[in-house]
Amino acid sequence: MTRLSRTRPAGSERRLHEAYDTALLDLDGVVYAGGEAIAYAVESLGTARAEGMHLAYVTNNALRTPEAVAGHLTELGIPTEPGEVITSAQAVARLIAEQVPAGSRVLVIGGEGLRVALRERGLVPVESADEDPAAVVQGYGGPDLAWGRFAEASYAIARGVPWFASNTDLTIPGARGIAPGNGAAVEVVRIATGAEPQVAGKPLTPMHRETILRTGAERPLVVGDRLDTDIEGAFNGGVDSLLVLTGVTDAAQLLRAEPRHRPTYVDLDLRGLLTGQPEVSGEGAGFRCGGWTAVAADGVLEVRGEGAPVDGLRALCAAAWTAAGDGACRLDGGKALARLGL
Repeated sequence: MTRLSRTRPAGSERRLHEAYDTALLDLDGVVYAGGEAIAYAVESLGTARAEGMHLAYVTNNALRTPEAVAGHLTELGIPTEPGEVITSAQAVARLIAEQVPAGSRVLVIGGEGLRVALRERGLVPVESADEDPAAVVQGYGGPDLAWGRFAEASYAIARGVPWFASNTDLTIPGARGIAPGNGAAVEVVRIATGAEPQVAGKPLTPMHRETILRTGAERPLVVGDRLDTDIEGAFNGGVDSLLVLTGVTDAAQLLRAEPRHRPTYVDLDLRGLLTGQPEVSGEGAGFRCGGWTAVAADGVLEVRGEGAPVDGLRALCAAAWTAAGDGACRLDGGKALARLGL
């Protein structure tokens, strides 16, 4: 599918929770961080749901079951049913089930979320390479996953057993900062075996397919905090996206985004679901949003004006992405972002 390169954030006269029927929400860095709700998340999601938007929670974290995730969200004040949670464990389990016979054994390197998802597809989780598995699946297993589990995967893969990974996120946000994610663990097994896994999670299409199959969304809006998973996943799926700046991606990274990482909309947090989005106007001589004007000149991004800082960021995105074209912007935007306090 050929897609035009986005050169500026889009505007929307309608409030986003009215313009789209379903929000496909990432969890870590969007709804919560370190298990605690992010500011404005509970109230914003409650309002969006009360006014008719369907909410679905789409996570690359394969550790917890949908029931556990739904219970956690409900405890935070966001009433959620297990069927409203879609995980990369479910996506990879479907991928495996399409390639091995029903009832096959699958060696699991990960947590309970993977085991439950495999059983849902009629597959049998096992723990050893000596149990004649038809596939190996690897997902985030938490900080206490034993090193020997990687060896077990390596033994099976070396015998020619096909290898699957729920996702390859190198990092995962937590209460104390950024920690190694499943992608880091996948690299350990890749180094040991020289093999390449089939990957299901965001930003790849198996995860998007799983999400649409389970939600039935017709006008979905992907809401995320990561350019390389959430936003790229929306790009690959051909749907719109909202980037919130409450997680991994900061304003400087957003300005450097290459085309497949450029979101449709940008906002500070989930309150952006409840509002329209201002238009970014102008051409190369200056891009305007709200009370701000941004330009790219002499290798530097500049912004002047006043008003909401996020409007200035939207104008800067237009200047940076236009200057970059189909690449990543290399202009210095440090002083401009400092002026916005971002």
